[in-house]
Amino acid sequence: MAAIDETDRQIVEALRADGRMSMRALADQIHISRASAYARVARLEREGVITGYAAIIDPVRYGYALSAYVYLDITQRSWKSVRAQLLSMPEVDHVALVSGEHDILVRARARDAVELRDVVLTRLQEIPEVRATQTVLIFEEAPNGR
Repeated sequence: MAAIDETDRQIVEALRADGRMSMRALADQIHISRASAYARVARLEREGVITGYAAIIDPVRYGYALSAYVYLDITQRSWKSVRAQLLSMPEVDHVALVSGEHDILVRARARDAVELRDVVLTRLQEIPEVRATQTVLIFEEAPNGR
């Protein structure tokens, strides 16, 4: 893997701001040739620095008006199994193994309180390796534009 230089960082930041940016616009913004932009983006993708491109949505406008962080306490050595189960749930959009009092932090999104209750009390708590949950409602989020 080649070292990431300042030009690569500028490319990544430009694509994080606008993943649909054309190579011509990217090259112009970074002040490099189009051929260099193509080659660098291809290398960043090949080396796994850029792992994909996605549409960033507003969850409320998309119909998910309620969000919560859910802390999970799990049995030892079950991280990979629990992670796979969590990532298969459409309501779960972020999963992190964390240090401290709890083992996993999940961000769940739901259409309403009834759906969130179902996600937490039924779907999450029915995972055999989950010992306990703690839910914290998110009142407002401040997206960073990326």
